[in-house]
Amino acid sequence: MTQPQPRTLLQHLLETTPGLNCTTWPRFQVLWGRMAAEAATGLGNPKLAQVRASRSSYVRWLSGTHVTKGDTAVILEWYFGKSAAELARPVPRRDIVQPGPLDQSTLTAATRTLDYTWATSRYVPGEPHTGVIGAWELSGGRHFDGTAIGLQVYEAVPDGDQVALKEADLPHLRSYVRSSRRGVVLASLGAAGGSGLYLMDAAHARHQLTAGQAPRVPVAYRLDDLTFALARALYVLDDGLLADDLPLADRAEELGYYVKTGTSAPPRSDMPELSPVGAAWLGSSLCAQYITRRLDELPAVPVFWTREATGEECAPWLLFRHKHEYLQAVASRFAGAGSPLGRAFCVPEPAVRGTEPHERILLLLTVAMMEMHRITVWITSDPAYAQTEGFVLAQDRAILANWVREESVWRVATTSAVADVAPYREAIAHVQAHSIVDGPTPAARLQALARYLELDWTWLTGRCRALSGSGITGMLRHRSRHLSLTALDQTLRFLGTL
Repeated sequence: MTQPQPRTLLQHLLETTPGLNCTTWPRFQVLWGRMAAEAATGLGNPKLAQVRASRSSYVRWLSGTHVTKGDTAVILEWYFGKSAAELARPVPRRDIVQPGPLDQSTLTAATRTLDYTWATSRYVPGEPHTGVIGAWELSGGRHFDGTAIGLQVYEAVPDGDQVALKEADLPHLRSYVRSSRRGVVLASLGAAGGSGLYLMDAAHARHQLTAGQAPRVPVAYRLDDLTFALARALYVLDDGLLADDLPLADRAEELGYYVKTGTSAPPRSDMPELSPVGAAWLGSSLCAQYITRRLDELPAVPVFWTREATGEECAPWLLFRHKHEYLQAVASRFAGAGSPLGRAFCVPEPAVRGTEPHERILLLLTVAMMEMHRITVWITSDPAYAQTEGFVLAQDRAILANWVREESVWRVATTSAVADVAPYREAIAHVQAHSIVDGPTPAARLQALARYLELDWTWLTGRCRALSGSGITGMLRHRSRHLSLTALDQTLRFLGTL
């Protein structure tokens, strides 16, 4: 059986270029007159407008059996932006694996969920017939830039406490997850009469396929305020750190110098190559190392003040690896020291009203992480303390360490001067006396915080319990060595047991 003649680039462009739809000789005759006239004007050569093309030439051009020269070549090359030789070559062949069709309810759910539930989320559907994958655009917030990741939606069927992708979609899924770009899979029960979208990082789908398993997504991974908050925080921080991997590595030695220095506050302009996420990681890392290095010098068990007031500002606590190591170091250093550890926040009402529920969930999870490390949390809503810098206070000594909402990348200093320490002592006394989350147990304090943040405590703890049961590391995957999901998984488990 003879193979069909491959289409030339010229034929492909004539048939697919918007506005041309030139598939026959009569149509090409009309188009040629326009092409010749436009080339004559564009090239300043009036003679080109009089050049004619014969039907036999047209047939040979389309078949690729003849590469035209002279004025006809000039006209074709000017109009299409390709050489006559390129136009005569076969169109590059691409083997496109088509995904299965999506139920209308699935298309509606994907658009409504990703476009109209969260202000920072937007769904850009792909073009299946061309092999173009869709994208999930996560716009930036007040402090960090956004990102965009590949996204593919598949129909699924219920399978106990999981949803299973259909066998017919596995060839396309294999093609999709082979790409080294970051991507996510959304499984939908729309065609099966169900509802909801279930999220999994494409890397986990690839792992299941490699192990010879048809990918299944736990129902606990349903996309809602909790899972969206975690996914967005991870992808934004991860992509920001990957973009800055080289400049951050280059500054490692410099960071060690500043840790040993008594006082430092390098301006942001000194590090213009860093993204907001990279600068946040550098500032946070320096502050954590600066404090840890000086813990043994403190005369008593310290109390801590944290400047973060929104979920976006708190996201590094949940995901930066050095944050978890710092918390563990502090908890271990002062375990059994007599006085309990405490950490203060200032979260004014405008910070609550000005953020969406998914972002407020990140704030609550951060406080839960502190409580999990046996650190009692106090919170004031008094806006007078909103700009108080992060510090550590132990009797007459204060360690200033702040990177949040700083004009510099970080600002660190140590002081025992009475006048300098007095404002920090007063701030701690205020928050201890007027904490809006006062309670005898972590559960009581976290429930009070949930009420203040207008979050459904019963729903949230139930979702944390379900999510920790399946493991957050089975839903999301980070690429940067500076991130970790382990402490977040532990926090979800801790909150789910309260």
